[in-house]
Amino acid sequence: MAFWDSLWRGRSAQFDSGSAASNSIALTKRHPSISLTKQGAATGNLRVNLSWRMRTSDIEGRSKQSGRLLRHPFKLFQPDVVQAHTQGVVNVDLDLGCLYELTDGSKGVVQPLGSFFGGINEPPYVKLSGDDRFGSPSGETIYVNLDHRESIKRLLFFAYIYDQTPAFDRTHAHVTLYPSNGPRVEIELDERAPQARSCALFSMENVKGELIVRREVKFVYGFQAELDRLYGWGLQWGRGYKNRV
Repeated sequence: MAFWDSLWRGRSAQFDSGSAASNSIALTKRHPSISLTKQGAATGNLRVNLSWRMRTSDIEGRSKQSGRLLRHPFKLFQPDVVQAHTQGVVNVDLDLGCLYELTDGSKGVVQPLGSFFGGINEPPYVKLSGDDRFGSPSGETIYVNLDHRESIKRLLFFAYIYDQTPAFDRTHAHVTLYPSNGPRVEIELDERAPQARSCALFSMENVKGELIVRREVKFVYGFQAELDRLYGWGLQWGRGYKNRV
């Protein structure tokens, strides 16, 4: 009896774990969009988080190492030899930004560069919480006040590498949307673009009163001006700089 009880508890634990994991929706190439309105998630403050961590080695390198261990199993007990590699560890400062267009025709950008942090209770109803230059676990976060969704025509969230070697392909980066209600939405930046400096992450558009989120994940080799041209925003851009810390 104790055996069956323990087996049943094990199955219950597995089921509960799966249920918790399903409390998120992944936007992929095959399933790129979702309606926040239909999810009951089109009110309150939407939190958009960009987080990343650096690759320390390529998957190919790990595969080769595994193959060597199979051929020479005693090497498993030898300490790893740390070798210098110009692309082994790359320091990348990813910035999160948002192009906005409101229903009254006003357009602009929320981003760390130029200290355009926006506002949450006044136009554009989009606010950047701060600028993470050190890749902390919390990443960078933008809030959107969806209680003013009728004033929002479209938003384009993007990331760019401000002042380091282009290395999107050396980061594990992903975007998470946390609505005030309903499941979170996950977007992985899982495509390789070694020389890209910017990436359109996802768009949000008000379509006849319905808020539609669409995965973009389009890499470009320039900065905001190139994203602007790609999505037809029509803003004027100039070179900007951050204050050094």
